[in-house]
Amino acid sequence: MALLQTDPGAVAAAARRVMARCDELARVSAAESGIERVYLSPEHARVNRLAAQWMRETGMSTRTDAAGNQIGRLERTTASGTPDLDAPALVIGSHLDTVPDAGRYDGIVGVLMGLEVVRMLRVPAPDGDGWRAPLPFALEVVAFSDEEGTRFGKALLGSSAVAGTWDPDWWSLADGDGVTLREAFVEFGLDPGRIGEAARRPEELAGYLEAHIEQGPELDERGESLAVVSSIASARRFQLVVEGEARHAGGTPYERRRDALLGASEAALAVERLCRAEHHMIGTVGRLETYPGAVNVVPGEAHLSLDLRGELDGERDRVWGAIERELDVIMGRRGLRWHSREVHSAPAVFCAPLLQDVVRAGIVSTLDRGVDDPATIFSRAGHDAMAIGSVTDVGMLFLRNPDGVSHHPDEDVSAGDVAVGTRALAESVLQLAADRG
Repeated sequence: MALLQTDPGAVAAAARRVMARCDELARVSAAESGIERVYLSPEHARVNRLAAQWMRETGMSTRTDAAGNQIGRLERTTASGTPDLDAPALVIGSHLDTVPDAGRYDGIVGVLMGLEVVRMLRVPAPDGDGWRAPLPFALEVVAFSDEEGTRFGKALLGSSAVAGTWDPDWWSLADGDGVTLREAFVEFGLDPGRIGEAARRPEELAGYLEAHIEQGPELDERGESLAVVSSIASARRFQLVVEGEARHAGGTPYERRRDALLGASEAALAVERLCRAEHHMIGTVGRLETYPGAVNVVPGEAHLSLDLRGELDGERDRVWGAIERELDVIMGRRGLRWHSREVHSAPAVFCAPLLQDVVRAGIVSTLDRGVDDPATIFSRAGHDAMAIGSVTDVGMLFLRNPDGVSHHPDEDVSAGDVAVGTRALAESVLQLAADRG
């Protein structure tokens, strides 16, 4: 049974605001053409200011935390009518940072939908001064600051700080210009010594919900607008180095060559072959560089990246073991050496059964009567929910993404799907409130 009582016109207006604000944020970019916003940049500061302005417009108090995340909060009201400042918060969030040459919806649409959910659910404060959350918990919207990891090569920095899993070793990470994460913090106006203040305790939180475009084509192929997310992929990332011997291209016969590029190329093909043979396993070589890089020199060294994702940690690790063995064979046959360095590891995160149930109920409330089986999808892409899952229960809702294009200017979502998604997300909050009663 639907719990949300709202005018369809208000839902349509909410979707129009979300779409217009996605366009407005898309104009905040470090690139002359395309969208690029990275952590602790001037563009990060600008979108935080816009998010704070929109949070205040919905009646929320707002602050920037010690990691640069922008947070809005709507307090619940006690029986006596006073704000309950100690109430746990249900957090709705996603991120505002981007990859280079990004689309305008990945992460962003989830933050803006959260603001519209607050607008739909808020009620006037009993004393007429502002707005309150008529729920057994406060509502927070969090615009995380670094989900993508574009600048420093480490994803989920903002949400990791909130989860209390910040690693002091990250302070020495450097961007392409040699600026360390510590230096960037200071330049942005943050105090590295206070990073622990961003951490939240489990008792402060009633859960976490995230709406996100699906970064794949399954919903589009099914002809459905929304899906429940069951879990988020486990991931490991490696930097691989293949060592051969640089020699003159014209003067070195094939039988004497130790070509690092050919070894790396064969390694990339092996990754594809091994992963395609598995269920829910994706391996990607996204970067390949050769040295010395001269047109008339056999490459003596090759550096390549490997992004390995799977539904289950054990299966992912088993496939990595198979890749290692295959690379030993390839490099041995070609007279090459290779080694790897792991640069990222994240376990699979399973959405809490209760939050899957309330998201499902929220989606069902938007469907025709008698339709009660919305899609349930495993997310191959990572999300801030992965980090937040270490401190509270998480749930996710996917929106249809035509053709499944993401991390690209052609990334898309329709206003109609944003409308039903926002309504479903608000309904999910009410379903959780009824359960917590």
